[in-house]
Amino acid sequence: MATGARRGSPLTPEEIYATALRLVNEGGVEALSMRKLAAALDVNPMSLYHHVESKTALIDQICLTMAERLEIPVMDGAPWQERLRALGHAYRRLATTYPALWRYVHTHPELIAAREGGLWDVFLPILRAAGVPEEELLRTADVLHGFVTGLIMNQQNGHVGGDRSPEAMDRMFEAAVDLIVAGLAARHSPAG
Repeated sequence: MATGARRGSPLTPEEIYATALRLVNEGGVEALSMRKLAAALDVNPMSLYHHVESKTALIDQICLTMAERLEIPVMDGAPWQERLRALGHAYRRLATTYPALWRYVHTHPELIAAREGGLWDVFLPILRAAGVPEEELLRTADVLHGFVTGLIMNQQNGHVGGDRSPEAMDRMFEAAVDLIVAGLAARHSPAG
């Protein structure tokens, strides 16, 4: 139990979110409590409420913190196929780096309903570059996001493939990305 005897620099929202994200990564969202967070920060639990309105607000914020950690390489001028592959792999890395919070986000649709920021700021322009018409853009994005999310979730839960080695899972994910790229190219090519 924290004594609230913390000394040194003042508590910051960034420190709170980073510590909460670490705790969720270690024990899952259900294991996070304001008391456990306060103990990890060595502060009185009530001091957290100066920075965070509630546990729900805290979870919303750490979901955003996780999303901000999506590391997408800058690939200006690269073909859409390369950019899409890079985005897919970055998204999978995020899911495997923060599996508990990533699963939580994907079982709470209200957290991802906006389709803006982070992933979407990169994904939608890639789909436009692939030739997806504006009237099909969000539907196509939702289908592809659902496909990749479902594959990652099934991989994490051990529901796909007999060989569950990391190498086999990598090959399976690469095959999925190949199918997406080929499907988009065939459906939206100028000749199609």
